[in-house]
Amino acid sequence: MYLRIYFKRLFKRIFIGFPKSIIRLVAFLKEFMHFKAMSNNRFSLHWYSIYPCLQDKSKMTGFDHHYLYHPAWAARVLAQTKPRLHIDISSILNFSTIVSAFIPMEFYDYRPAEIKLSNYNSNSIDLKNLKFADESISSVSCMHTIEHVGLGRYGDALDPDGDLKSIQELKRVLKKGGNLLFVTPIGKPKIEFNAHRIYSYEQIMSYFEPLSLKQFSLIPDQGGLIESADPLLVKDQNYACGCFWFQK
Repeated sequence: MYLRIYFKRLFKRIFIGFPKSIIRLVAFLKEFMHFKAMSNNRFSLHWYSIYPCLQDKSKMTGFDHHYLYHPAWAARVLAQTKPRLHIDISSILNFSTIVSAFIPMEFYDYRPAEIKLSNYNSNSIDLKNLKFADESISSVSCMHTIEHVGLGRYGDALDPDGDLKSIQELKRVLKKGGNLLFVTPIGKPKIEFNAHRIYSYEQIMSYFEPLSLKQFSLIPDQGGLIESADPLLVKDQNYACGCFWFQK
């Protein structure tokens, strides 16, 4: 069965995608010749320096809905809470780097990033064993990260309960009255090893007890962002993105 699926996909890539690629390549070569004829020699322009980008002529700009909307959601929350310092643990880097222009930011990851910016510090950390004291952080985020812990994808040790241990650590270090921004795939719960876990809404809510939920927003399968979403929508999703604003 798996071989049949594999060869079907391979056939599709070679024999369906191939003609389109040839058409794009021919069109590119025609454009190059036309552009070269128009050129006024302000720049060097040679065959050996061509750099074809054959997939970029689209009517709309494409983007990953999960990774565009969830940092945008989190930034809007921080615009409301205005923390003196925000701690981000392993979220996508463009979130912490951009927000650091307005809010001092400390970024921690199992694989630290060598980034030099004002208002920004980066260091290594094990999410299952955070090096912060109990109830010491008033503003923290961990977004699109927990679902990976323990699956070995990023060089960490295999651990079926790595996500639960990490969640306990986030709850432990959060100060009373503090805010936690948590984002993860949600829908029909399962593990797609070794990429990620997908959780149900009910699982996440039970894992983060006794924290209170201040806001739940949803990036559904079809894309977009539903702010203050109805949790019942999650049951119809396969790989949606849940954005949870918890308080302690």
